[in-house]
Amino acid sequence: MTSKKIHKVLVANRGEIALRIMRTLREMGVRSVAAYSDVDIAMPFVRYADEAYALNGKEARETYLDIAKIISAAKKSGADAIHPGYGFLSENSEFAREAEKAGIIFVGPDAEVIRLMGDKTEARKIVSGYGVPVVPGTDEAVKNLTEAADVAKQIGYPILVKAAAGGGGKGMRLVNEESELESSLLGAQSEAKSAFGDGRIFIEKYVRGPRHIEFQILADRHGNVVHLFERECSIQRRHQKVVEETPSTVLTPSMREEMGKAAVDAARACGYTNAGTVEFIYGDDGKYYFLEMNTRLQVEHAITELTTGLDIVREQIRIAEGEAISLKQESVTRRGHAIECRIYAEDVYGNFLPDTGTLNMIREPVGNGVRVDSGVEAGSEISVFYDPMIAKLSVWDDTRENAIFKMIRALDDYVVAGVKTTIPFCSFVMKSHPFRSGKYSTHFVQENWKVEEMERSSLSEDVFNRALVVAASKLQEKSLISGRTQGNGKKHSPWLDGRYDS
Repeated sequence: MTSKKIHKVLVANRGEIALRIMRTLREMGVRSVAAYSDVDIAMPFVRYADEAYALNGKEARETYLDIAKIISAAKKSGADAIHPGYGFLSENSEFAREAEKAGIIFVGPDAEVIRLMGDKTEARKIVSGYGVPVVPGTDEAVKNLTEAADVAKQIGYPILVKAAAGGGGKGMRLVNEESELESSLLGAQSEAKSAFGDGRIFIEKYVRGPRHIEFQILADRHGNVVHLFERECSIQRRHQKVVEETPSTVLTPSMREEMGKAAVDAARACGYTNAGTVEFIYGDDGKYYFLEMNTRLQVEHAITELTTGLDIVREQIRIAEGEAISLKQESVTRRGHAIECRIYAEDVYGNFLPDTGTLNMIREPVGNGVRVDSGVEAGSEISVFYDPMIAKLSVWDDTRENAIFKMIRALDDYVVAGVKTTIPFCSFVMKSHPFRSGKYSTHFVQENWKVEEMERSSLSEDVFNRALVVAASKLQEKSLISGRTQGNGKKHSPWLDGRYDS
């Protein structure tokens, strides 16, 4: 196929991921376009973009989820490509199709591939036909309770009932015995219908001691597919990730090679192109199964970049332009260990419920091997309209032990005032025996995060942060930061009175 150079990209997203994509675009000499809601008019990503267009609305459904508005903004700006980031419309096949109709390059897979892999039952059939192991269960949505009961008896309890069109734990129920089946099935169907507009449910065997392990893949339109190794994503709350690391502590070299091949086969099975992630569930019996495929850039891609030295967004743009992947599987190498902690505005002592408010002060950690992907600044508001993510904190070091110590230090250095955050929980994870030993599962929160047993400091995180804000204000008042005025009206600076040597 012929290549088409991309000159301008509309980033159909917000916050940290919009900024992260725009930075790579700038490095590539490609102009970036922001599309923003009324709530986000003062956000850093809007200022950073080369151009910005208002979407006129506050809620996601009337802004970042409005396909017509996004396509219209792209046309007005003259963008020849759209990068969807993650979340919002990133895995919406209609969005990719409408971009294609408008003659705009969609930085991602084809619309039909997004549709197929977004349907869990279809995805299971496609990858199993290519020899990729899938969890025992139904390939089609179950029609009624009788059929569900027959399937459950065949594969054995415990089982999971799951939404066919969903993700993020919505429309999912664990069923330990037959007496729980009817209520769980009805509850999952209702939640799936409400969340996705699709109440279809399928059943699969529940894997004991599950670990969530995913492989990053890159695929081009020339038939080349490679994986960039795995990420362990088992520290979760509400079936959503909070802490990720690479490499995984549970995989042997031979198992890593086998699962990597399975990820590549899954991508080939559906004719995948661009960056994507194949997710597996790994049981305590050493067996693994295909879980789903995320047809987009993953939130936690930063730790793969830290260990491989690759810029995945750059690779996405090159693939979208029609270029062939320059990498061969044998040339993909990984060095050291990386960990990511997601810094959310959440009350970790209150069931991880989102917290809203104004960020009065932020002090981000710095240092060798520390990366902060942030989309906010002091004065930014964490609103009720969008995901409460503040930033992603990633660290790299030569060994896992050193990476853990570095993350503990970075979390200690991270100060956010104005909202509660997941920083205390992330610190707990880093210091916990299950994580330090590498022996943990997706049940980590239920088994280890016992709020009633936590020794909370008499000076809580929020009180401490407020104290820092007050202290900073006092320093400002005394002009110890900006210089103080002398009797002659001139500003005094310690740099000018001999107290600091050059």
